[in-house]
Amino acid sequence: MSKPKPSGRPVRVRIAPSPTGDPHIGTAYIALFNYAFAKHHNGQFILRIEDTDQTRFRKDSERLILETLRWVGLTWDEGPDVGGPHAPYRQSERTELYKEHAQILLEKGGAYRCFCTPERLDTVRKERATAKLGGGYDRHCRALSVEESAKRVAAGTSFTVRLKVPQGGATVFRDELRGDVSFENEGIDDQVLLKSDGFPTYHLANVVDDHVMLISHVMRGEEWITSTPKHCILYDAFGWERPAFAHFPLLRNADKSKISKRKNPTSINYYRRKGVLPAALRNFLALMGWSFPPTSAPDGTDVSKEIFTTNEMVQAFDLSRFTLGGPVFDIEKLTWMNGQYLKSMSDDAWVTHLQKEVFSETYLRRIVPLMKERVEKFEDFIDKAGFFFSGDLTYDPASLELKGRTRAQTAEALAEAMEALEPVEEWSSANIQATFEAFLAKSGLKAKDVYMPFRIAVTGKKDSPPLFDSVEVLGKEIVRRRVRLCVQFLGTLA
Repeated sequence: MSKPKPSGRPVRVRIAPSPTGDPHIGTAYIALFNYAFAKHHNGQFILRIEDTDQTRFRKDSERLILETLRWVGLTWDEGPDVGGPHAPYRQSERTELYKEHAQILLEKGGAYRCFCTPERLDTVRKERATAKLGGGYDRHCRALSVEESAKRVAAGTSFTVRLKVPQGGATVFRDELRGDVSFENEGIDDQVLLKSDGFPTYHLANVVDDHVMLISHVMRGEEWITSTPKHCILYDAFGWERPAFAHFPLLRNADKSKISKRKNPTSINYYRRKGVLPAALRNFLALMGWSFPPTSAPDGTDVSKEIFTTNEMVQAFDLSRFTLGGPVFDIEKLTWMNGQYLKSMSDDAWVTHLQKEVFSETYLRRIVPLMKERVEKFEDFIDKAGFFFSGDLTYDPASLELKGRTRAQTAEALAEAMEALEPVEEWSSANIQATFEAFLAKSGLKAKDVYMPFRIAVTGKKDSPPLFDSVEVLGKEIVRRRVRLCVQFLGTLA
């Protein structure tokens, strides 16, 4: 069995994605294990939106998070769309709660007000870096008396609220996958908890919400291990019982680097567009660091099981079956597994899926306006619009040979153009074109040096519908992958 639930505490777990971009495959990965753990223990699985970082907030991202996780096949017991006893489930709607708890910490002596200006903080950071003392805060305001602090507040001086990390000793917590983990307090920064604009940082909001929402187990990616001692110090300062912690290994590229959109597609929607079935994706993600208990073959030997349903996973789920080596997100393995699921589908299910996902009315309505003036017979549609429905493309080397440009120069221009498009959030034809034009002006490249190879990279053709409209319909993830593969292809020809 998985780790027994803490005495007297029903199992309640959560995921808390930030609405700052396309829903990440890592979100589905962490969500799946939280879901399986909760259901294994007849517990509750909660979805919370952590949207306090208003500088990175994207208004459409929350909708995409909910939509894509539902497509993956995960459901939650409480959340911003279904409600629950601990609503609201958006942190931006809970700011008064965080302010109240910051005040409680100040009164308990677990935090202090910091009146340092951004300019002073920047100077301190540079001085500490030069002296090789780390880039943390020098605790300048920690020694201010309560009276002096109140006087400055009354005078209207801007301030943040910082965590008062214990001096000396260590903070130790138990990780259910790693055992005891210890951090020397000397190396833990007096983290900002409440910003000068009244919004909390991740650390304060996370701990307050997990406590108020009665979260029993905090299970997240291992990148949060270094934040956990700060959270433990907060729990202790409030006088609250800590939840159990478990940090899952990060998804890795084949070279063992952290999975990134520049090496592997990371958007859940990419895999949906690629034609991956939700059940296959769940099965594949379940094998990222976890293994299904072996079954016995007729000859008595143990046989590893790779194809299984999510319900079977829930029944068998056990934290002890995790390995901490970084699981490799192998697209070829995912493709193979998806093929096994496709083979098991009925003909009727095939037709339904094609109509719903591949040739949906919504998608066709985006493509038809681009093709109406380019075909004279409906049979021409598939040939001319095929790149909208296909996966990775093949390229004709001759089509990528530009007069006065080497293949290496063309590859470099393509890579730089895609890099320029990365910051574009609202993926519209107008924004893509404006970004392209700004890139050309800055780089000094001519339109002919970039537009045609970019068109070929994303459509596979010299003759295709309007470039920027096509790029908009295809979406950033597919465009990024096709450009990257085209750059790699050019590299093989050099």
